Amino acid sequence: MTLYVKNMVCNRCVMAVEQTLNKLNLHPEKISLGEVVLSTEPTEAELNALDQELLALGFERIDDRKARIIEGIKNKIITLIHHTDRVDRKHNWSDILADELHYEYNYLSNLFSSVEGITIEQYIIRQKIERAKELLFYDELNLSQIADRLGYSSVAHLSAQFKKVTGLTPTEMKKSRVPDRTPLDKIK
Repeated sequence: MTLYVKNMVCNRCVMAVEQTLNKLNLHPEKISLGEVVLSTEPTEAELNALDQELLALGFERIDDRKARIIEGIKNKIITLIHHTDRVDRKHNWSDILADELHYEYNYLSNLFSSVEGITIEQYIIRQKIERAKELLFYDELNLSQIADRLGYSSVAHLSAQFKKVTGLTPTEMKKSRVPDRTPLDKIK
């Protein structure tokens, strides 16, 4: 049986959900961002216990099909931006999301916008900017390397989007040394 879990956006989240499932003897076969495959069908009582445990950790089990689709969109974007070494400039996000989720991109785009209040493209930009803030804060890469890693055509393009989203240039944010970071599940 497959369960879908909202706000499971990082490897630590996966570990926390896995520990919860094991604690409840629900034996996960596979766990990935936003998705859990169980070896057996849980009882209603087990699902209720799981829901309570997940809520205490800041997660939520998703039953609604549309909510699962939106969570799938978010998880794919987060995976490609935050959990890969490099975002390919040639990424065609519409093809990637349509292939991954098995729906026409227009449907995905309209659904996402109607529920989240922003477009998928805006969500992708905000995730990239959040990743850029993380990379700037750790000071391991220069702006050119960050732009390349995030799939920007130039430092100027990254800087323009960064300033539009944050109100600061990447250099200004780096100099401030204030980690103005947003948790991935709170980005809208």
